[in-house]
Amino acid sequence: MSQDVSFLAEAMKQAVPYVKTTGIEFEEVSPTRIVASLPDNASLHNHIGGPHAAMMFGLGESASGAVVMAAFAAHLGKATPLAVRAEIAYKKIAMGAVRAEAVLGRTADEVLAELETGTRPEFPVAITITDAEGVITCEMTVVWTLKPAR
Repeated sequence: MSQDVSFLAEAMKQAVPYVKTTGIEFEEVSPTRIVASLPDNASLHNHIGGPHAAMMFGLGESASGAVVMAAFAAHLGKATPLAVRAEIAYKKIAMGAVRAEAVLGRTADEVLAELETGTRPEFPVAITITDAEGVITCEMTVVWTLKPAR
């Protein structure tokens, strides 16, 4: 049975002040894939007039966090999701609005099974950030864990 995660877009704006402050919008939400966008806003620009590198990272990390929340929303009483590490590669200069697609790198069932064995699982989320023309401007991986509740 598919889990309803339609609440997530609004919940992220309420729970994560950065999301609301930067204007990140969640366009597509599922337990395995999230699409989020960052509008073109001069207050978020760098010295060449595009989104600042920190904004690009923040968009990607926020999208990865949203897909993790969507995947494990029903299990938050058992564990807390935490980012472990991240890697980012800036590929092309981004100008204007940008869009991030975050995809869960392992199935939620597989991660939860590992958690049930008493192991603290780690799992990647792959993020691709594109400009309005669909050109890849950035690629990221954020590795997450589920910290068991005590």
